[in-house]
Amino acid sequence: MEVPRRYWRYLDWPLILAVAALIAIGFVVIYSASYSQLVQAGISPFYYVTRQFLGLILGLAAVIVIISIDYRAWKRWTRLIYFVSIGMLAVLLVLGTVVFGSQRWFRIGPLSIQPSELAKLALVLVLAKHLEVREHVAGWNLWTTFALTAVPAGLIVIQPDLGTSAIFIGLAFAMLFFAGADVKKLGICAAGLALVAFTAIFVSWKGWISIIKPYQLSRLLVFLDPYADRNNAGWNIIQSIIAIGSGGFTGKGILSGTQSQLHFLPANHTDFVFSVIAEEFGFLGTLVVLILYALVIWRGLRIAILAKDTYGMLLASGAVSIFFFHLIINVGMTLGMMPITGLPLPFITAGGSTLLTSLMAIGIILNVGLRRQKIMF
Repeated sequence: MEVPRRYWRYLDWPLILAVAALIAIGFVVIYSASYSQLVQAGISPFYYVTRQFLGLILGLAAVIVIISIDYRAWKRWTRLIYFVSIGMLAVLLVLGTVVFGSQRWFRIGPLSIQPSELAKLALVLVLAKHLEVREHVAGWNLWTTFALTAVPAGLIVIQPDLGTSAIFIGLAFAMLFFAGADVKKLGICAAGLALVAFTAIFVSWKGWISIIKPYQLSRLLVFLDPYADRNNAGWNIIQSIIAIGSGGFTGKGILSGTQSQLHFLPANHTDFVFSVIAEEFGFLGTLVVLILYALVIWRGLRIAILAKDTYGMLLASGAVSIFFFHLIINVGMTLGMMPITGLPLPFITAGGSTLLTSLMAIGIILNVGLRRQKIMF
């Protein structure tokens, strides 16, 4: 379906340019972070960059398809998309590839597909359709939203992947807020959920019931005092903080980060890519990156506010919420302010599925923005 020319004046160029800048920064950081490791292994230093470029091409193709179809037409496919995403998560538990104890990916030749990433978008679609009906937001009908969220979130917990499941819970609360749910009721729900989470952590810590795996429990607790287990569970956080602090104001330069190039900092092209940015580009570099993310979130929320219907507003705000939660949790993790969860930094972390999903979310936002005004023929 071709987009009418009169729509194109509503294309949000500040948003597009901010995303383009983040992707460009990502390519540079991925190359620098993985260079030493790949060269020592006898692999091309452009290995991860090439894979990231493939994700970019697929993502751009997806964006073109997404913005070409009026977002209101997606309603008829929402239920199918939701159940397909749940089916993929269920099949993953049987046929998925296990990496570092987690079963999160399908391997198809050189490609790796992470269904939980696509499930985030599926949840945004289903909740947008569900919450545009006012009755689903009023009173204590909030439970229906949490029920829709609990199914994919529960399947992701089993993988296990607590970080991504937390994003799903955050999405539910964010979209309920934007849909106009009572803030006090949301607060009560949040308090109840926090109580359940703390109870699960406590009984696992005491060894009464193993709800949370030991390594997950260590990650959740060690950020309170990383030096209590500095050579094991606390190692990642300590090295991340050292890398961020050593960057100073202007950074050490590309390929010159000691924590990254000497392999003190683990997962430096994935989980701790923000630490590499801080070490090699300094405070100024991290400030630029955070400003770009703030621009993406601001423009996305602006599009949500200007949307011509509730469904479009919820689609855009849900997509923006994905970026917000990923940014807060990932940066907080690298600073030692949050537990290590393994959540990627959108547009920058190496990973084709992550980049593809992030671009698809941008496509959803742009679609709503393009059609925020009625066109009279």
